Amino acid sequence: MASCGYFSVLLHAFVFATLTTSAFSQLSPYFYDKTCPNALRTIRSVVEAAVKKEPRMGASLLRLHFHDCFVNGCDGSILLDPTPTIDSEKNSDANFQSARGFEVVDDIKNEVDYVCGTGIVSCADILTVAARDSVVALGGPTWEVELGRRDSTTANKTEANIQIPRPSSSLSQLIIHFNNHGLDINDLVVLSGGHTIGFARCVSYRNRIYNDTNIDPFYARQLQQICPENGENFNLAPLDPMGPNHFGSGYFSDLIQKKGLLHSDQELFNGGYTDELVLKYSHDTQAFNKNFAISMIKMGNIQPPPGDQGEIRFDCRRVNDNID
Repeated sequence: MASCGYFSVLLHAFVFATLTTSAFSQLSPYFYDKTCPNALRTIRSVVEAAVKKEPRMGASLLRLHFHDCFVNGCDGSILLDPTPTIDSEKNSDANFQSARGFEVVDDIKNEVDYVCGTGIVSCADILTVAARDSVVALGGPTWEVELGRRDSTTANKTEANIQIPRPSSSLSQLIIHFNNHGLDINDLVVLSGGHTIGFARCVSYRNRIYNDTNIDPFYARQLQQICPENGENFNLAPLDPMGPNHFGSGYFSDLIQKKGLLHSDQELFNGGYTDELVLKYSHDTQAFNKNFAISMIKMGNIQPPPGDQGEIRFDCRRVNDNID
């Protein structure tokens, strides 16, 4: 029965991905070649400087892109500040006092608009390219980013609360979240491997280190020194204790050793049908890098606004109508 369910999920995801690709075929890696040939070089230079200054920023920019795409597609909606008419996704459970990197996006936007002119490069495209450049800056793979997204003129905090997977998610819940966006089980596992970089707050892993049984006891005790049962919610621990500032496949080896920081991480290696993929990527970094790049392209193509919908924001934090 599990095998049938697995292939059913894959079939559904394949059909969805095929429809999505055809529906948004206007995206192209060459979108800015004529209007601003220096756009990608400019984004890369700002990202590299930010990551050099603070390596953690690479994971933060990657996470922003992920959280943007899972709410009404990759449309830059996560960047919008709250207003009387904008229910900002920054205030959702997954992002409040957690999502970061907005100032770096502002810096990128300012530099790109200086080089290209305003109204040329969208904030949604900036997020997508910055995620790629962050991974590369930390030693990970590169890939060709599809471009041409437009920016949303609204945000949706309610959908952010529903659509973004939680640290407490079970494997079945994770599969549903990813399947809802046309992403299959391999996408789930390989994109979760992005947790090879970055940190998580105590509030995100507290329940795991005190209540889960599928955790290395020594690892749990180490984390309990950082994260007490009460208070200190913002104390950070690396998602991959072997190297939070270097992109690699160590995350999967951690899971095999029962050292996944988040409950949702360890769910990928807990007797389910993702165990085999975790084992594969734990000893095949080349396959992980290759498939991570493929899945990032796939995720980056989730329902971007087509045609003349949306806008090219002048300020990534505000829709153009709200700019004085």
